[in-house]
Amino acid sequence: MGKRGKLYTAALKEVDKEVKYEVLPALTLLKKIAYAKFDETVEAVFRLGIDTKKADQQVRGSIVLPNGTGQNRKVIVIANQEKAAEAKRAGADFVGAEELLEKIGKGWLEFDVVIATPDMMAKVGALGRVLGPRGLMPNPKMGTVTFEVERAVKDVKAGKADYKADKAGNVHVVIGKKSFTAEKLADNLKALVNELTKVKPAAAKGTYMKKLTVSTSMGPSVNLNVAELLVSKTA
Repeated sequence: MGKRGKLYTAALKEVDKEVKYEVLPALTLLKKIAYAKFDETVEAVFRLGIDTKKADQQVRGSIVLPNGTGQNRKVIVIANQEKAAEAKRAGADFVGAEELLEKIGKGWLEFDVVIATPDMMAKVGALGRVLGPRGLMPNPKMGTVTFEVERAVKDVKAGKADYKADKAGNVHVVIGKKSFTAEKLADNLKALVNELTKVKPAAAKGTYMKKLTVSTSMGPSVNLNVAELLVSKTA
């Protein structure tokens, strides 16, 4: 690990790594020690007790957070005629069919989310080598392969957050911005805990949520008391 700057080191001294903080105190501390001049993204990282090598223990999906993510994501929709018009009305940034796919194939990637209707997926699939490695390939589990184009676009614009467990069983999810109040960040985090609990694989054994940390783009992470969140979920 490279040498940390003075501001990061000062922020790190404010965090007790031996403590598992309650939700609101953790998020309040996170906002206090955030030192970047821009509105940093706040991210939650879960370590799940799953074996991602097994097909029946995959965790992947999306959720519209109650307070959004604070991100302005550019959405493109691959659809024909009626569904293309629907996408435009819903606020998609770019809409098209073959001509848009051709543009992407030539290297254009000025977007964050791709939504496609099922009838277009054979053609979208041809761009797998371009979209796949960047996490941009539409997927039914993420709600991005659908004929309900209007709803899909509005969900993304309203603050839909995607989640997917990596090979180590970690899930990284944006829960807002530094400018959010601690209470709004807490609401988003609790909604996310509910969602991940709901999609727990039946085959997963032992402790499911092993660890949870929150951090800003530039700052150190803060450990949270997972048990408190799980209790509040069922209260």
